[in-house]
Amino acid sequence: MCIRDSDVDACPMKPDLKTEIPGPRSRELASNLSEYESRNVTYMDESWPVFWEEAEGVNVWDADGNRFLDFTSAFGVAGLGHRHPEIVEAMRQQSGRLLHGMGDVHPTALKGELCARLSALTFESWGAGKGKVVLSNSGFEAIETALKTARLATGKAGVMAFSNGYHGLGYGSLLGTDLEKFRGPFVDQLAEVTTRVPFGSTDLPEGDQIGAVLVEPIQGRGGKILPPPGFLAALRSWCDTHGALLIFDEIYTGFHRSGSWFACEREDVVPDLICVGKAMSGGFPISACIGKAETMDHWPVSPGEALHTSTFLGNPVGCAMALKSLEILGRAETISLVEETSAMLERQLGKFSHEAVVEIRGRGVMWGVELDRPAGPLLAGLLAEGLLFLADGPQGNVLSFTPPFTITEGEVSHALGVINRLLG
Repeated sequence: MCIRDSDVDACPMKPDLKTEIPGPRSRELASNLSEYESRNVTYMDESWPVFWEEAEGVNVWDADGNRFLDFTSAFGVAGLGHRHPEIVEAMRQQSGRLLHGMGDVHPTALKGELCARLSALTFESWGAGKGKVVLSNSGFEAIETALKTARLATGKAGVMAFSNGYHGLGYGSLLGTDLEKFRGPFVDQLAEVTTRVPFGSTDLPEGDQIGAVLVEPIQGRGGKILPPPGFLAALRSWCDTHGALLIFDEIYTGFHRSGSWFACEREDVVPDLICVGKAMSGGFPISACIGKAETMDHWPVSPGEALHTSTFLGNPVGCAMALKSLEILGRAETISLVEETSAMLERQLGKFSHEAVVEIRGRGVMWGVELDRPAGPLLAGLLAEGLLFLADGPQGNVLSFTPPFTITEGEVSHALGVINRLLG
C-alpha cells in the first residue's frame, strides 16, 4: 500500500495511464452530471474537473486511470492519508452490524464513547473540566450549534466575527463568514447581529449585546492567515469582561493540521466552545461542537424532543471511524510524523522563490503561497501535470498546501519544481 512514498515515482502509475487530462471518461461524466446537478455546484470547463475513482495514501486515480498527488487532503479531511487501512476496517466492521441508529432517541454506545473522547482531547486535556458535545454531520452545523449555545448561555443575540473569516454556508454560519461571494446574494435574509472586526486586531469594540465571538485561530479559506501573538488571548480577555462566549472554529485547523492537536494550544488559550470536523473521521461526514460542561448545560434537558438535532446525529459508522481516526492521531508515531512533515514543509517552502510570489505563510501542515495573480490558470496547469491543488483568499490567489501528513520531501520538491515552471 502506498501509505508513504519515498519519492514521487515510488508508487507506480497504473499501466493504462492517459496523458490527456481531463480524459474522455471524465469529460463524459461531466457532461452527464451537468444535465442533472445544479450548475452552481461543480465548476466545469475544458480543463476541469477530473472524476475521482480511487485513492490511497497521497495518491488519487481518476476515471481515466490517471494518477495524481493530492496536496489538498480532500479539503483537509485525509490528514492520515486516503483510505487508511485501519479506518477502512473500522468502517467495514461497523457497517456489517449497524449502518444507522436513532441518535437522539435510541443511540448506540459509540456515540457516548466519541463524546467522551472529544471531551478528553479538549477541555479535560486543557484542565478545564469535562466538556459536553453535540454531534453533527458538517462543519457549518457545528458552528450553528455553537451560535445557538451562545444565545442560550448569554441571552445575547450579537456575534463578533472577523474579516476574511469562513465558517460555512448555512444561514447561521453566514453570520460569521465574511467572503462576499458567499454572503452577498443572501445578506438581505441574514439577521443584522454581526459586528465585523479586522482579523488579528486587538482594538475590539464595546458590545454589551454580543454573546458570541467566533474566530478561526488560523484562517483557512481566507488565505492561510496567522494572527499576531496575543490575539487569541485578547479575545479571551474581552469575552470574560463582556460576558460573551469565545468560539474557536477548528474545523480546518484541528487534529494536527496546524502542527498540534488544535491551533489554540499554541497560545494556551481555552475557548468556551470549539467546533471540529473534517479530519475527525478521515472520510465520513461527521462534526462536533464541544463546550465546557457548565456552558453546554444552558441547553434544557430534553423533554422527549430535542431542541437541536438531526436525523443522522451520531451515525454509528461515522462514530466508529472517528474513534479509530482519533486513536491513530494520538499515537506517538503520528505525532512524530506531523512534526517531521511540518518541519519539512516549512523548510521546502522557505526555499521557494519566484517573482510572482507575494508571501509564503503557514504553520504545521497548512500553508499558503500568495501570488500576484489569480491561481485558477495555475490550478488547471497543475492538474494537467498530475498535481491536485486548491486556491484560497478573497481573490483566489493563495495556493494552498494542505497535503496528507504522509507527503514526502521528494513529492513536495517535485510539486514546487512544477509550480516554478508553470509560473514562467
